[in-house]
Amino acid sequence: MAFARPTPSLALAALLALATGRDAGALVGPAREDARFADRVAMVLTRGAEGSGFCSGVVIAPRVVLTAAHCLRPVKDMLVFFRNAAGEPILIPVEATAAHPLYRPDAVRRRVVSIDVGLIETQTPLPAPFRPAALAEGEAAAPVGSAVTAVGYGVAREGEPKTGGVLRAAELAVAAPASQVLLWAADPKAAGAGACSGDSGGPIFAADGETVMAIVAWTSGQHGQKCGAVTQGTWVAPLRGWIDGVVAGWAR
Repeated sequence: MAFARPTPSLALAALLALATGRDAGALVGPAREDARFADRVAMVLTRGAEGSGFCSGVVIAPRVVLTAAHCLRPVKDMLVFFRNAAGEPILIPVEATAAHPLYRPDAVRRRVVSIDVGLIETQTPLPAPFRPAALAEGEAAAPVGSAVTAVGYGVAREGEPKTGGVLRAAELAVAAPASQVLLWAADPKAAGAGACSGDSGGPIFAADGETVMAIVAWTSGQHGQKCGAVTQGTWVAPLRGWIDGVVAGWAR
């Protein structure tokens, strides 16, 4: 995966990220460009020692974006990218972040459960045509085979970072194993659709295209690939108490 060269200005780094992409974990295979979600899905632009990059996120309040915890950086090294009603790009500075208290960045090595979900508070409200996404409530999981839609700004072809930065959607289905923590989803047509680099933190919507069921956290592929086989997300419903509590605290 290619990395953009760091720059002193995060705004410049953001433009580089849009041009070159970065690993973050994008919609490949038979995904489609889909502007239906442009009023709810944003990009989370970052910089760090490894370079500049981006994730995806879903807007849940005028100044709050829900994303993956592994996408978070110090606030000075983050921007939220959104487009206004005229289609013009807007870069919004970040005021605060919060990772779920059970997020463990070393979860794979330690073989422990990790809740890879985080929140971003922007310094100013997102512009129109922003509208908050609805978050799932009640039961954590959906039956295996249920239709879901993954949405994000990630790459369209694995290993080709210049294909990122366009909002796309892929039609997937809930797959086994059933879990109260994680959603497993796969292309029901086995055609290789799924999340990939740049889609981490993006929403997985229910069949209605309105309710966020999960947040993309991890992907896998076949034959040495990292994308296109399984898209894994963290169920949102069990986290509503934490999400609502953080958002309420920021509102005060």
